[in-house]
Amino acid sequence: MDQLIIAGKPYSSRLLVGTGKYKDFAQTREAIEASGAQIVTVAIRRTNIGQNPGEPNLLDVLAPQRYTILPNTAGCYTAQDAVRTLRLARELLDGHDLVKLEVLGDPHTLYPNMVETLSAARTLVNDGFKVMVYCSDDPIIARQLEQIGCVAVMPLASLIGSGMGILNPWNLQIIIDNATVPVLVDAGVGTASDAAIAMELGCDGVLMNTAIAAARDPVLMASAMKKAVQAGREAYLAGRMPKKLYAAAPSSPTGGVIASARRGKAA
Repeated sequence: MDQLIIAGKPYSSRLLVGTGKYKDFAQTREAIEASGAQIVTVAIRRTNIGQNPGEPNLLDVLAPQRYTILPNTAGCYTAQDAVRTLRLARELLDGHDLVKLEVLGDPHTLYPNMVETLSAARTLVNDGFKVMVYCSDDPIIARQLEQIGCVAVMPLASLIGSGMGILNPWNLQIIIDNATVPVLVDAGVGTASDAAIAMELGCDGVLMNTAIAAARDPVLMASAMKKAVQAGREAYLAGRMPKKLYAAAPSSPTGGVIASARRGKAA
């Protein structure tokens, strides 16, 4: 089976999903079940997974026994805040060490601050975390994060929540071609075709939240995204035909075709 391997663990689904922006936990559960995702990311600063006793707990509807919970640092703007947040998550999740690092640089665009991200990544890796990291689509930065020891790099396709799709496939392709760890598109996917394109480029997976949660029918969109990721991966493995302006050799050649019975008859 063609599996996604992250930090040595195999997953049959290459679609990773978030848990924010749904109308309630019931819809969250239903959409995630429809997506087929096995890795579910949770914003520790925004979602209760036990740090707020007495409040609804996401883990009551998304059991850690069924899903790999991926705590993330959404809302953090410094390396120090990100590291502190993930250390708290490790305590809440009984030593869980697979995490998603993101350090934002701007509250309006949510573009990553890569100086702070690199600093946090070094600290977290040295602290024993297995770090999946949200980053810009800079191939040099992606290589540095891999050299630090991150287990996956997650370049943006376009700005978080924009739904603009993959705006720079060339940079993304360079990252994919040079990485020895999984590359997952994170941020910017708007619809199923965006996810399929990411997978056709050779990405190992796609992480999304808003594209599903903000759809008119989140559960149906989750199902569509599941199929798009699968189709894109199969197309990548199959190898697409080369592009060309026109076909030099037609798929239905005329050579060897039996001539019409009327051809060649005298008028």
